[in-house]
Amino acid sequence: MAAQSERPMPMQPDKVANPEVSVIIAETGSYTAEIEAFGAAQAHFDITLTAQVAGQVEQINTQFENGQRLHQGDWLAQLENSDYQAAVNSAKQALAEAKVTLLEEERQGLQALTEWQSSGLEGQPDSDLVLRKPQLEAAKQSVEQAQANLKSAEQDLAQSLLKVPFDALVVDRKIAPGSYVQTGTEVAELYSTDRVEVAVSLAATDWQKLPSHDMLNTTKWPATLISVEHDQQWQGYVLRSEQHLDGDTRQRALVLAVDKPFDQENRLYPGTFVKAEIQGLTVDGLWKLPSSALSQRGEIWYVTDDSTLDKFTATTAFTKASDIYIKPPAEFNNTSKAVLAHPLNSYLKGMAVNQVENNDYE
Repeated sequence: MAAQSERPMPMQPDKVANPEVSVIIAETGSYTAEIEAFGAAQAHFDITLTAQVAGQVEQINTQFENGQRLHQGDWLAQLENSDYQAAVNSAKQALAEAKVTLLEEERQGLQALTEWQSSGLEGQPDSDLVLRKPQLEAAKQSVEQAQANLKSAEQDLAQSLLKVPFDALVVDRKIAPGSYVQTGTEVAELYSTDRVEVAVSLAATDWQKLPSHDMLNTTKWPATLISVEHDQQWQGYVLRSEQHLDGDTRQRALVLAVDKPFDQENRLYPGTFVKAEIQGLTVDGLWKLPSSALSQRGEIWYVTDDSTLDKFTATTAFTKASDIYIKPPAEFNNTSKAVLAHPLNSYLKGMAVNQVENNDYE
């Protein structure tokens, strides 16, 4: 009995507590996809204006300077045009003389017809020359040629005054007063100011999140442009979708536009590098989860009704900021599940856990 009393009391082993896991209650809902892409703003029209006639620059518009905006039809420069004015006067004189010749031929033709009829001969003359028909046709052709020459001379005269073909920004003026320009000489580089365009390349998975081609090209589908450098924003829209793959990227481009970029509160200059955020389609039956909920193996872990772990391979519909939008298995529709916010590689299927709801995530 003494020996028995000195024996130590047996210790009962401590019960091992189940590990705690941080979970997010996931419920299916409808969410709108968003596509992000990058591109550079470009002017709608970017042309190098050239002279259509030759001449010395007599005068330049005071607004014809780099950085200035001009309206369609505004003049840029005046070329010396005395030769073109003389050509117009000469063409007018030639046209007047051709018209006189035509009138004379018409009268002579009538006279020849009268003489033929009074001659008593039956039928038609053996030759059209008798009634002066070829001479009359030649006179008509001379009038038409003179009219064409006058139109050409007037056009050359008009082109001696260089004008802006559209509302434009002067990027580079290439002439000065007193300089001589030949036909084809570069006069200025101009950007149109009606709109800027941004072409962004999208992968095939991005195109699946967008509406149909017809809807994109006919409804001015909204898009937001954000400057990469200054965080300035502009509201734009989808202008068109290109129908070919780029040879280098093997991707198709979506062209976005912002109207009147120089009249915006924050001007959108051509050449600005921007991030484009394009609203996509609304998808039903998705879970919204933090990106940390997706394991390194692309799986989603969740707690079953008996407080054990289970998992499934995730199908990501799209991502937005730090969130992912998952298409859960069909049997989880219209139900809520406790999804692990930070799954570890050491977790095993069937492991018993204690879930702790993460209230910091919305």
